[in-house]
Amino acid sequence: MEVRAHSKFTRVAPRKARLVADLVRGKRVAEALNTLTFTNKAFARDMTKLINSAVANAQQSTNMNVDNLRITQIFVDGGPTMKRFMPRAMGRATMIRKRTSHITVVLDEQ
Repeated sequence: MEVRAHSKFTRVAPRKARLVADLVRGKRVAEALNTLTFTNKAFARDMTKLINSAVANAQQSTNMNVDNLRITQIFVDGGPTMKRFMPRAMGRATMIRKRTSHITVVLDEQ
């Protein structure tokens, strides 16, 4: 029985979030949380919260054993992009894209 947790409209670029997601894909939950604790990326804290949310979902809904949980899937999809403009020289303006992500974590027992 698999358990999911979603984080939508997270204010991080999908490319940066995928770097953190690749670190924990396929690992046991305890090992993944330990890896994220010592990862020097700002998004690692948000990923820790999301994995903890998935673990809480597993305990609450299906009474799974937390020690046997493994991250079977973790994927990052691009969300909507907020577009802002910044004034530049000679009356021009350049677009600044503030990207968002939708992150999904799937846990399953071994």
